[in-house]
Order: sequence, then C-alpha cells, then structure tokens
Amino acid sequence: MASDYLGNYFNFLLIEKGLSKNTVSAYRRDLERLDHYAGLQKKELQGLTADDLVLYIAWLRGLNNQDFQIGESSIARNVVAVRNFFDYLAVEHGFTNVAKSIHPPKIPKRLPKALSITNIDNFLRINRVDKYALRDRALLELLYATGGRVSEIISLKVDDISKSDSFTSVKLTGKGGKQRVVPIGKFAQEAIDQYLQNCRPSLVKVDSVKYLFLNGRGGGLTRQSAWNIVTAQAQSAGIESDLSPHSLRHSFATHLLDGGADIRVVQELLGHSSVTTTQIYTLVTIDKLRESYASAHPRSK
Repeated sequence: MASDYLGNYFNFLLIEKGLSKNTVSAYRRDLERLDHYAGLQKKELQGLTADDLVLYIAWLRGLNNQDFQIGESSIARNVVAVRNFFDYLAVEHGFTNVAKSIHPPKIPKRLPKALSITNIDNFLRINRVDKYALRDRALLELLYATGGRVSEIISLKVDDISKSDSFTSVKLTGKGGKQRVVPIGKFAQEAIDQYLQNCRPSLVKVDSVKYLFLNGRGGGLTRQSAWNIVTAQAQSAGIESDLSPHSLRHSFATHLLDGGADIRVVQELLGHSSVTTTQIYTLVTIDKLRESYASAHPRSK
C-alpha cells in the first residue's frame, strides 16, 4: 500500500508539479528511507504519527558512523521531503497531516574561509614570465585589493580605473547595477600599471573592446577563466585548501575587520545592501579574539 502512495506521489511531482528527474530522485531517496524506517517500526508509511516522525529524525542522526554520514543540511532536506509528502497525502487522499508541526533543523551559518596574511602573500607572488603573467597578477591583486565579486572584476572597463595624485580607485558595478568606488593600494596599482603598459596592448585585437582584462583572443575574461587563474595560482603557491575568487573577497573583509576597520565601511566596500550581511565576518574575528584570549590570559583555562 505504501509503495502505491509513493509511486503516485512521484508521478505527481513529475507530471503535476513539473519537477526535474534529479529533484524527484532526491525525494525518492529520502522517502524510501522513511518507508524503511516505518517498516522497522512495523507500521505503514501513511500510518506514522507526529511522534514517529520526531523519532525518525533522531534515528537519522543516529545513523552517523564511519561508513555513513548525514549532516544537518541533509536532515533538513529529509524533513522538507517528508512535510511535502504528508501535505500531498492530506490534500489528495484525506489523511491527517501529521508532519505539519515538524520543522527542519536550523542550519548553522558557515563561517567564510579566509586565507592567512602569509598565504595571501604567497598566493599573490607570481613567478611566471609567460605572456599572461602580468594580467594574472593584476587580476589577483585587484580581487584581493577590492573584495570585488569575480563578475564585477571581469566586467571592469579600462575607464573604471581612476588615478589621482593621492590614490587610485576602481568603480565596481554590483548587483542591481549599483555602483561603488573602492580605493586600492600600491601593490594593486603597480600590478595594473604594469599590465596596462606591458601586457594588455599585445592582447588587444579590436580597439572597441574596452574590458580591462582580456583573453588571448582579445575578448573579455569569463568567470570560468578567472576561476581557473585563481585555482592554478593556488596550486602554484602550495595552498591545499579549495580556493575560489570568492575566497579572496572573504579574506579582504576579514583582514579589514581584523585590522580595525569599521563594519559600516566594510559593508560599503563590499557593496552589501544591509550591514547584517556583513556581520557574518565579525563572527570570524570574534573567533580569533577567543583564540587569542584563550592562549594569552592566565585564567582562561
């Protein structure tokens, strides 16, 4: 009987809801696990109670061992699948919805991973001498100097770089077309100057292409190209952790706050519409404070 309800439900998801086969397969795995649990309790799937579902979630957590691991995000997805299935049983077959009081667990915020200052120094030290070395150095320096999203950096035009006697700045265009001006330091300034003078002219094929960063065919760099440049340099620098352009954005924000920058300033530099988005970086620095306190204070242990 349970298999009939499940089969009908999966057809409902495919045909009525128009979900993809991959999504339906994910639902199938989760609900077949619930059906297995119901069998262990010698109950029909549609006969489970709210208490049974609470015990099922506890059972899922108890499955963790050396051969099988299920995290809170997977449990949350299981709960959503169960809730949707019992919603279906209630609407289509008149069953009492025993899952309506069951809520997915809150997933703790993952702290962004930031490179150490030493790793950043190693990462930005490019020792290659090929035709793209100056371009890649300027790209990486600018990603870290501005904290810009990779899409913002590869969309830069040459005219978006402004120089004055006191400092150089970059005009970034973020989400919703919102623009912001970010000052950059001498390392990024020098890298951009060298690239513009000694590399970009050899990459230009059509003068009408105004993008700052060009590929070998004279067009603008793609997100994937920028990603490949970052990962290749990470390998060259001996950085084993997964590194992406966004890692440099995280590092930019974390290092500014560690250095005493005001969170509102960091919010503006990152282009966040709300300071609450920026506050996740304060969790990183608080952890650092705790570590320092624990290691230094005589009564911390």
